[in-house]
Amino acid sequence: MDKMFSVEGRIIVVTGGLGQLGTQFSKSLAEAGAKVAIYSRRPFSKEQIAEKFPDLEDRIRVYEASVTDKAALQAATDQLIADWGVPHVLVNNAGIDSKPDGAADQNAPFEEYPQKYWDEIIDTNLTGVMLTSQVVGTKMAEKERGSIINVGSMYGMVSPNQALYAYRLERDGVPFVKAVSYAASKSGLLNLTRYLATYWAPKKVRCNIISFGGVKTGSYDKEFIDAFLERVPLGRQAEVDEYNGVIRFLASDASSYMTGSNVVVDGGFTAW
Repeated sequence: MDKMFSVEGRIIVVTGGLGQLGTQFSKSLAEAGAKVAIYSRRPFSKEQIAEKFPDLEDRIRVYEASVTDKAALQAATDQLIADWGVPHVLVNNAGIDSKPDGAADQNAPFEEYPQKYWDEIIDTNLTGVMLTSQVVGTKMAEKERGSIINVGSMYGMVSPNQALYAYRLERDGVPFVKAVSYAASKSGLLNLTRYLATYWAPKKVRCNIISFGGVKTGSYDKEFIDAFLERVPLGRQAEVDEYNGVIRFLASDASSYMTGSNVVVDGGFTAW
């Protein structure tokens, strides 16, 4: 069983690998013996890597590349292959959402929602996955092996419940609507996953998606958290390191017969 779940020696690309969840994925995979290549929009020095990932500097490298820039992705992947070889796993983790405390129009009613925010979120969360999969997945397909892991959301399966945000109007006097773009991007990712799974199956490249639930961050209003947890059967949010196991599972041979699957890890939110 240990061998089946092993990622020892595997070369794994993690986009957005310096963010909250990306850091957890990168750290846990490196600790398990993988070589982790983080694709990041911002440069990150060796000294910063050593500070953020102590004792893992030899297993983690950061390559500067935005998921919306295909030329940068290609350059980063070419350099990665020169450094370590062709990746075995791609974790499409990079993603953005409207900020709860951002500009009011980021969370405006649908009738007034600005296209610029739609474009920004779709470009990163959906087009960015397509471009990264094109670049990295093609290299894996040439080797006839690989696993693509897309990081989705429960809001790719169900619509956001706007009642969770109703307190904002009473408290602030301004309507607050969970925007359409994030849910649309993550639902699109579901079928992109199925498409890639069937398209690259002859090349032995698997593609699966994980639909995550809410993560404990401390950045949301108590009123929201209380209302949200009433709708979660387990009665809590996920801890920041609680998704590491399913990432490792899909990166390992333990999931060798899985492709095109949606692995739901949401505390039961979508079970009701």
